[in-house]
Amino acid sequence: MSAHFRVTAVCLGNICRSPMTQAVLTTYVDDAGLGDRVVVDSAGTGGWHIGEDADPRALATLRSAGYDLDHAARQYHRDWFAPGHAAYGDLVLAMDSSNYADLIAMAPDAQAARRVRMLRSFDPSMAGIPDGDPELDVPDPYYGRTDGFATVLEMIEAAAAGLVVALPTLLHAR
Repeated sequence: MSAHFRVTAVCLGNICRSPMTQAVLTTYVDDAGLGDRVVVDSAGTGGWHIGEDADPRALATLRSAGYDLDHAARQYHRDWFAPGHAAYGDLVLAMDSSNYADLIAMAPDAQAARRVRMLRSFDPSMAGIPDGDPELDVPDPYYGRTDGFATVLEMIEAAAAGLVVALPTLLHAR
């Protein structure tokens, strides 16, 4: 297992929501002084965009908000749940209930499944909504208009702020 606590954000194609989460959460983790202990990356449940950069609209939205991202899409694999795997995630963040269900189905056991959470479950305004509930979905902006990316960014920022507050407890429990 890595010396770092690894957080992996997961969406469908790894070109919109999860790379945006990676950029935002990396900034928040660094700003909280936890960058030496926590690494953030991202992946998709599908493999259509492997090796591609993030969607240009996602990148433009991030840049206009002051975030930076160097990205190449990749696909999440079942073996990433295995302790000792280079991509092992201590916390696997699903962007929506469909990705959550896919990740839970990939988890080899209950212990691995407990590491899967929905990103917005960390948003304090969403407290009490159980993981897997579609109310926690970060909508996929890919087929929508550019303003959908700004809405997604707002959701990600609210959840990232809550996650950074929870990280010391998660780090201690590791």
